[in-house]
Amino acid sequence: MIDIRLIRENKEMVKENIKKKFQDSKLPLVDEVEKLDIELRQLKLEGDNLRQERNTISSEIGSLMRDKKLEEANSKKLEVVEINKKLQTIEEKEEKINQEIKSKMMLIPNIIDESVPIGKDDSENVEIEKFGEPIVPNYEIPYHADIMEKLSGLDKESAGRTSGNGFYYLMGDIARLHEATIAYARDFMINKGFTYCIPPFMIRGDVVNGVMSFAEMDSMMYKIENEDLYLIGTSEHSMIGKFKGELIDEKELPITMTSYSPCFRKEVGAHGLEERGLYRVHQFEKQEMVVLCKPEDSMDWYNKMWQFTVEFFRSLDVPVRTLECCSGDLADLKVKSCDVEAWSPRQKKYFEVGSCSTLGDAQARRLGIRMKTESGNQFLSTLNNTVIASPRALIAIIENNYQEDGSIKIPKVLQQYMGGKEKIEKKYI
Repeated sequence: MIDIRLIRENKEMVKENIKKKFQDSKLPLVDEVEKLDIELRQLKLEGDNLRQERNTISSEIGSLMRDKKLEEANSKKLEVVEINKKLQTIEEKEEKINQEIKSKMMLIPNIIDESVPIGKDDSENVEIEKFGEPIVPNYEIPYHADIMEKLSGLDKESAGRTSGNGFYYLMGDIARLHEATIAYARDFMINKGFTYCIPPFMIRGDVVNGVMSFAEMDSMMYKIENEDLYLIGTSEHSMIGKFKGELIDEKELPITMTSYSPCFRKEVGAHGLEERGLYRVHQFEKQEMVVLCKPEDSMDWYNKMWQFTVEFFRSLDVPVRTLECCSGDLADLKVKSCDVEAWSPRQKKYFEVGSCSTLGDAQARRLGIRMKTESGNQFLSTLNNTVIASPRALIAIIENNYQEDGSIKIPKVLQQYMGGKEKIEKKYI
């Protein structure tokens, strides 16, 4: 949610930002908010004038009572009653308009950074840089689900019976590799100075509304029936919500956290070959990084964070690239975002394994998270980035370490989490 002063002082800039995001249907919201804001401020002025008048009359009533002028005092009391009625009407109107303004402001997208490329959708995202040499071996790499099934590590058929499409059982060494990757990601971020956290896996509706747009919520979140609770789609939601309504001394910033959680997503519209495997599923596990910082430090942290993810995957010998998300691909709360994509030697292309975003003060403004400074209280900035989301990270590791004999070479940094095991191979009985 943007600062309403932007609409008061530069509404054309707000409109231009909406156009850059190709959301022209939202343009009328700016004029509607401006009109409501003018009406609200007029009501506040009327209310302040009435309160001042009431205070003056109350003082007069006191003097009249002391002078035993009861009839005049009673007449003044009736004036106060009428003022109170008018004030009640004004306050009710103010409350209604405040809610209208808030509901419309929640739909107006955040102001994107001037460096964001302009484009309609993810097809117009811009490659920034490649890290590591993408290799295609001289032997065929099977589909990742087939590799795991042959190694007795995946059972989607049973999961379909217990839970439906989009769920899976991981077993044996494949399950162990999955957990080794999560454990390594945890330790990797702890070694970067981040505080390790395990958050609640369900959050209330007011937190959901604070951390994401309505469109994202509808397409992603699972709601618990008859409860004001939602299953999280990423631990960022819980981690930012942790500070809801808090005033944080600027001396405590930056706050840097890395959080583990299972994640649950509807993944509406998922289809195709990649969805037959583990690329797009309803349940997965994730190691996230979250930063709360001063606004002037947010871009430095943004660049540090995506570089951490690149460094993590390169330590696994997985080639990656970074893509700058264009304006039309940015969620409404984001100021700037980039994706980290891992190389798929089977598909001979890159696929998304993480996303880094700076959201300015949008989440902080919605959730009332402020920092205390010498010049007064102000909203801080929030950022989030994926360390890994598995099983996507698992797919990248398996494809890039698949051997011609059907085994999987375990990256050196993961071997200590696998009891020293160096490869996963089919067990023959």
